[in-house]
Parts: sequence; C-alpha cells; structure tokens
Amino acid sequence: MSNLIKIDEEYKIWIQKVSQRYQQSQIKAAIHVNVEMLEFYWSLGKDIVNLHAEHRWGSNFFESLSNDMIHLLPNVKGFSVTNLRYMKRFYELFSVSQENLPQVGAENMPSVEMEILPQVGATLFSIPWGHMKAIIDKCRNNPLKASFYVNQVRENDWSRAVLLNFMDTDLFERQGRAITNFKDSLPDVQSGLAQEMTKDPYSFDFLTIRKEYDEKELKDALMDNIQKFLLELGTGFAFVGREYRLLIGKTEEFLDMLFYNIRLHCYVVVEVKVVEFNPRDIGQLGTYVAAVNHILRKDGDNQTIGLIICKTKDNILAKYALESSSEPIGISEYQLNSLFPEDFKGSMPTIEEIEQELGY
Repeated sequence: MSNLIKIDEEYKIWIQKVSQRYQQSQIKAAIHVNVEMLEFYWSLGKDIVNLHAEHRWGSNFFESLSNDMIHLLPNVKGFSVTNLRYMKRFYELFSVSQENLPQVGAENMPSVEMEILPQVGATLFSIPWGHMKAIIDKCRNNPLKASFYVNQVRENDWSRAVLLNFMDTDLFERQGRAITNFKDSLPDVQSGLAQEMTKDPYSFDFLTIRKEYDEKELKDALMDNIQKFLLELGTGFAFVGREYRLLIGKTEEFLDMLFYNIRLHCYVVVEVKVVEFNPRDIGQLGTYVAAVNHILRKDGDNQTIGLIICKTKDNILAKYALESSSEPIGISEYQLNSLFPEDFKGSMPTIEEIEQELGY
C-alpha cells in the first residue's frame, strides 16, 4: 500500500470508488458470459435435436462429438459427454414444440425468444448453468415445474443449495395451496398475490426437535431458526415480533408471530398450532387480524392477513370455517420429519463417560 493512500483522503476515496467500479464490471461481465454460454448451449442442444443426431450418427454420437469438440477447441471446457447430454435436455425441456411455432419462410425464421416457453422467456439464459442442470434433473419432462423453479431463482437470487432444498421439499407442489378465503375477502389485485404467498404444507424439516414436542418448543425452535423460517415463508417476509403485545380495549392479547410482507404491503399474523385445526381458531385469529388493522395498519398498508399453520386439518371443515369469517385467513399444515425420541438425550454418553473411556 502506497504512502499516498495513507495521507491523502481524497485519493483514498477515489481509489475505493475505482475498485468498486471494477468489481461491478466484473459481475456484469460474468453475467454476460453466462448468458452467452447458455445461448450457445441452447443452440447446440437445438442442433442435436433437429438433426436427429443420435439416430443419424449412431449410439456413440455423444462420445464422438465430445472427442471432436475437445480436439478442435482443446482449451475450452464444457464438451464432456455428460454436459452435451444436458444441452440436449435443456433445449427439449424449455422449447416450444415445433408445431406451435408460427409457420414462416426461411428468411424469417422464428427468433430464439419465440422458441422458448413463454413462462420463462429470455430470462432462461440468466440462470447459472449449475442451477439449470439441477432443475433439469429434478423436473424431467415437466416444463411447467422447471419454469417455476427458473423464475424462483431469477426473482429471489437463490443459491444452488437453496434451490436444491426447495426442490427436495417439493415447493412447486406446495406453493399457493393453502385453503383460504382470499378471493372473497381481498381485492382482486391482492387476493392472487396473497394466495401465491401461501404453501401447504409448510416444511419445518430444518428443525430438529424431540418427538413429543409441545407448542412452546416448536415456536422456540422456529425462532432459533428464524432465517430458515423466513426463507420457507417466502419472498418479502420481515419478522416483526413473537408474542407481539396488542392492547385491545382493556385486554392484553399476544400474537404468536407477527410479520410484514413487503411485496403485499401488509401485516401477516401467523398462529402455529401443534394439534389438528379447530374452527374456533378462526374466531381468535380473525380478532387479531382486525385488531392489527385498527392499531398498526397505516396509510399505504393493505389489509392484514391471518395464517394458521397447524399439524393437521380436515379440508372440508377448514373451508366451511373460513366462510364464517370476513377477515382474510389461510389455513395450512406443516410437516416435520426431523424428530428424535424422548430418551435420545439419555442415550448419549456424558462428558465424564467419554473422559473415562479415553483414560483421562
């Protein structure tokens, strides 16, 4: 480090800005390179499919193509047999079938954008290839499911680990599946977004808890893993408080958990139940939702939403119960597989027993 950066503050600030600009340019360059690479992979996959290459050049086609491309481009990575097969599957999974493309002359061939499923569009090429391969593996022959995860990665900037976790917990099948009365209790613009916010069931598999847990233990565990809980709740959730105190008239009430969703611009009151859904829960939560609207809701906030997450529910009973409430409420179950038995702690050796075994 030079003396100049130590003694001249203006120079120091300028150098830091130059460094930041360089880092930003590197990020932009990396994104551009990724887009170009995926566009190339798409085009090569398209060639393989449209040329009927495997049928035309035999069962060893991919091995031959890999060897020949490596020979022609010895310093370029990405032409392994496995990666070439991924390119073909990439095109097959996300391309519009040829019969659905507009019939045009050779001089006006359909653009790449027209060939891609409209659910993803050209943003398809902005997803890292490692993410894309994971999606291809998990969403075989299911373009809608694959498009869902591509959009989730794009919108939420998921790492590959987060993507794999959500695919392993079947997010596509769970998203927007809660039983709600949102269509009847929210404006059209908000009801669709609110429904999409929900899941059924919610996966609490990031928790490790004893088999005979009670409600307090479950809530404690969720708070101990609040970042993972927020990730499971979905995009836009911010934690406001647990056992959030509201003074309603002369009565103190405590909300299990209070969140604010910045995408919906509304408070979300969450009640967690370790038992089967009971219709009486609707009345209590409805009161809390109305109270938050009166006490906390400000200009610019949309109507507060309530969410019951319970161990089990009778779907018909839940639907009937929701008809009795004018407040927007959703009902979902949770799944929790990481349980250990009651005597687990007692089965573990104590520190004294370990020291004795080691001869200390």
